[in-house]
Amino acid sequence: MAEKQSFNIKTFLTFLIPSLVGLLLFMTPVSYQDAITIPIAIVSKSLQNLLGDAITLIVCLIVVFTAIATLICKLFKPAFILKHEFASALLNVSPIWTLVRVLGAIFIVLTYSEIGPEAIHSGNTGALVLNDLLPVLFCVFIFAGMLLPLLLNFGLLELFGTLLTKVMRPVFNLPGRSAIDCMASWLGDGSVGILMTSKQYESRFYTQREAAVIGTTFSAVSITFSLVVISQVKLEHLFVPFYLTVCLAGVAAAIIVPKLPPLSWKKDNYIDETPRHPDDEVIPHGRGAISWGFEQAMLKAQKSAGFTHTIKDGLKNVIDMIFGVIPIVMAIGTVALIVAEYTPIFDYLGMPFIPLLELLQVPEATEASKTIVVGFADMFIPSILASSIESDMTRFIIAALSVTQLIYMSEVGALLIGSKIPVNVIELFVVFILRTLVTLPVIAGLAHLIF
Repeated sequence: MAEKQSFNIKTFLTFLIPSLVGLLLFMTPVSYQDAITIPIAIVSKSLQNLLGDAITLIVCLIVVFTAIATLICKLFKPAFILKHEFASALLNVSPIWTLVRVLGAIFIVLTYSEIGPEAIHSGNTGALVLNDLLPVLFCVFIFAGMLLPLLLNFGLLELFGTLLTKVMRPVFNLPGRSAIDCMASWLGDGSVGILMTSKQYESRFYTQREAAVIGTTFSAVSITFSLVVISQVKLEHLFVPFYLTVCLAGVAAAIIVPKLPPLSWKKDNYIDETPRHPDDEVIPHGRGAISWGFEQAMLKAQKSAGFTHTIKDGLKNVIDMIFGVIPIVMAIGTVALIVAEYTPIFDYLGMPFIPLLELLQVPEATEASKTIVVGFADMFIPSILASSIESDMTRFIIAALSVTQLIYMSEVGALLIGSKIPVNVIELFVVFILRTLVTLPVIAGLAHLIF
């Protein structure tokens, strides 16, 4: 039996105060402007309103600067960058990422200046990413990046991880701490969940398989965005059954999809290829989950490096996300939207779903099929296309499906690819299709009960 350790009041307060502030900012649902959200999303929105139109110019300059700095680093290999661990990790990227950053810079300049091919800068492609998505990500990244160490560095995850292991491990084969990532996504923003997952993967808390599963399965769509989607298809009066449908379908996908390739093929090794320690989460014989979890939290708080280190950690997060991820979202998001808008590829990819939709007795099956795969480009496009469909039930199904598909290249997909989480575009598309096949029958079945 493991001996109980005792801790002084300073260690207890080091755990309690930052953890409570982190919980308040990232996890506490509050009502704001007739919507349920979290404080971190409110301060992000306030910054966005404060910066106004200037934000698009700021984002444009960041993407261009990142591309130029990356090119200089790759071509001239300056010693002061290569010798600096953080700067080198940020700018000395592989040739493919250098190309993506340059492409993002070209797209953003053409879109901001409204010059060049309309396919790049139109309101449904580059301008959608630049004006609607990047300002939100920029502001979320600043606050989430700065304040994320409150959740990660002071013992909160150790406490919750121990308490929730008995649920997360048997049901989802994941560490208990992954429940926190899910909650942060669910109440706030999927990008916050992916950031948390990526940081914990880099810190060797998650294996390659766990990080890939959490990133593609638990970075759930926020309540706020779900409300936007259901409003777009003019069914906001059905929000409660809609969100319950999304949750049930999401749980079904979370149980089934990770057991199938490509996620089941991922190694249970950490980022440095060392295997997972099976005794990481074992509660010693004779100890309760609460007392053991509290002890692990206290040990983490004891090792925390203080206020200055937390600020430095937060600033690194912010720089890493803004300069590392935003150019990738601009490049990949724009390409995905151009394909969706100007080619019939997604229409053709949707055709195999017509027999399934007919089998599930979904009205207007042919029209509905055109919206199914297009969600891979952007989550909002299916709802826009669905607004012309007459059947309330079909619009309900399309809206719920677009939310539970989860992986869309204009944000979540691009964020996953831009992070260290070990997934590529093809794997993301396969996971997207698997999620669609698992959640569609659940959503259609519940829709038949509701309508």
